[in-house]
Amino acid sequence: MPIVHIDLIAGRSQEQLKNLVKDVTDAVSKNTGAPAEHIHVILSEMQKNRYSVGGVLKSDEEAK
Repeated sequence: MPIVHIDLIAGRSQEQLKNLVKDVTDAVSKNTGAPAEHIHVILSEMQKNRYSVGGVLKSDEEAK
């Protein structure tokens, strides 16, 4: 039972998220041989003011 965790910044559409989990499931199934119905994908969305790169919040990058 493969479990895939994906952390990403919030803001993608429902359609984009559906496509993401479908593509990830297909790739994991293809490369592990696990049936799709046994593959779990967990999406964790973060707000831009709760994530930083190089000490700069992603929400502050947009203000530039």
